[in-house]
Amino acid sequence: QATPLVAGIAVAAAAYAGRYGIQAWQAFKARPPSMRKFYEGGFQATMTRREAALILGVRERTPTDKIKEAHRRVMVANHPDAGGSHYLASKINEAKDMLLGKTKGGGSAF
Repeated sequence: QATPLVAGIAVAAAAYAGRYGIQAWQAFKARPPSMRKFYEGGFQATMTRREAALILGVRERTPTDKIKEAHRRVMVANHPDAGGSHYLASKINEAKDMLLGKTKGGGSAF
């Protein structure tokens, strides 16, 4: 007789957990855009160190090895051979060059 009671409690707990999960997801989607983690907006006419750091997801004063690692990670996700955009790939490369000191900005091919 205890088995149906335990099963009923388990089903009720699952239903409450599902309800809580749906409410949490709706609250997550309804939050204002300023609280989102990613950078929203277009590119500046001339790339700055700040914009380059935002593109690669690093700080402006990040060590060289970390910049190269971040560049590789972002480039793998956005490479034209994997369905990414040539424009984004050029901006990612420009961001790496900017942070490594190989360019003074405005080096995009587009």
